Amino acid sequence: MSPLHLSFYSAFILSGLGLAFHRTHLVSALLCLESMMLSMFVGLTMWSIESQTPSFATVPIIMLTFSACEAGTGLAILVASTRTHGSDHLHNLNLLQC
Repeated sequence: MSPLHLSFYSAFILSGLGLAFHRTHLVSALLCLESMMLSMFVGLTMWSIESQTPSFATVPIIMLTFSACEAGTGLAILVASTRTHGSDHLHNLNLLQC
């Protein structure tokens, strides 16, 4: 395994660990999700460059499009929860009260 692949894998795993252990604010959860998507994007880009197949060139762009949609939805949820609950703490959000 090359050091480049190791850095992408470790970035993804560290983002997952950050998402699992730092669940106090919605902003930190969204940042961990975005760093996971960024490491997946860079990994897919490097994979399409290494395979040198033109049909795989659009896969990272499609994944980046879905990542932008996920970020927009996450920010909309952040704004809506901050307006209704007053903060972005995840312990204030309860689906049974909605």
